Amino acid sequence: MVGGARQVGKSTLIEEIARDLAVPILTLDDQATRELAVTDPQGLLAGLDARPIVIDEVQRAPDLLLALKLLVDRDPRPGRALLTGSANILTFPGIADALTGRVDLTTLWGLSQSEIEDSPVNLVDRLMAGDPPRIEHAPVGRDAWLDRALAGGFPEARLRSGRSRARWFSSYLGATITRDLREIDDVRKIDMIPRLVALLADRAGGIVVWKNLADELGLSTATVRSYVGLLESTYLVVVLTAWRPGVGRRELSAPKVLISDSGLLSYLLRAEGSRLEREPAVTGKLFESFVAMELMKHLAWSEAEARPYHYRDTARRGGTEIDLVLEDRAGRLAAIGIKAAASLHRADWAALEWLRDQRPERFAIGVVIHAGERTLPIGDRLWALPVSALWSP
Repeated sequence: MVGGARQVGKSTLIEEIARDLAVPILTLDDQATRELAVTDPQGLLAGLDARPIVIDEVQRAPDLLLALKLLVDRDPRPGRALLTGSANILTFPGIADALTGRVDLTTLWGLSQSEIEDSPVNLVDRLMAGDPPRIEHAPVGRDAWLDRALAGGFPEARLRSGRSRARWFSSYLGATITRDLREIDDVRKIDMIPRLVALLADRAGGIVVWKNLADELGLSTATVRSYVGLLESTYLVVVLTAWRPGVGRRELSAPKVLISDSGLLSYLLRAEGSRLEREPAVTGKLFESFVAMELMKHLAWSEAEARPYHYRDTARRGGTEIDLVLEDRAGRLAAIGIKAAASLHRADWAALEWLRDQRPERFAIGVVIHAGERTLPIGDRLWALPVSALWSP
């Protein structure tokens, strides 16, 4: 299954694959096909024993997956079906248990900058190997990243600019909230979802305290967490749990929530030129989210099998915060600070030094990704990286 937000290019991708393999495509965006999938899922899949099939937007008929399970159980050969969905079906009640061990899920995010530049760079793999790219003469300051962040990764939005792009994001959010969220859950106070999305955008890159969000919205904490889960299942947000030395403690700490596309975030923040000049905090949120989501995209096709976390410890004097901590299956750590400035100070990598000294045997690398000109060593296994390291070969 290829999962991802609407309009990231899932259908385009699988149409090419289906054409190359000469297999049929069923799209559940088609009303007649969807009705058959709901009323007679076994009948719709009757021909699957003869040849593979491609099913687009499968979340629109979840019971079809239960029928598919029966077929897979009878004949477990891989490659029986290629599915796409704009909602993560593994979060649906009853579906996760049915598909456990029967489906490989690949997440397709919006276009990464390395894809746009046709570059083979996977920065996550380089970091986990302790081998940062050596960059020279990169663009400095906002010229290095701002236009890229404002455009985001949705192919259609990238073709637009100004008011046209803003209208596209407005309709995109409206359609996702009113249609997709209603299809996957009975959202009783759906009018609160846009306000929730706006609050999450305002807190982008920061710690989210569920109770504070709930108080602002006048909802229960459980309801807010449930709604954020729905937004996560439709790939609109990414929830980062906290890294702790003990795995069991991670789920108990406050998470970070990222808006999954920097173009969408810039629309929600109204991050236009004049506001970016007046409010450096908005620039910081946009830059951190842009860099973090580029790394999420690299994680999706990385060979390192690392998982992303954030780290924050307010108990230490002055506090310690690391924007991203990547941990692979062997326990190796890559710590990443994200700073929108073109020049750095010792305080900008102090938290990376601390983690290195606390876990010297597991610490692969620490980097500060910023808007500077070149790769610079800043300590033992510590580097300053230009933001263009995300896409420059």
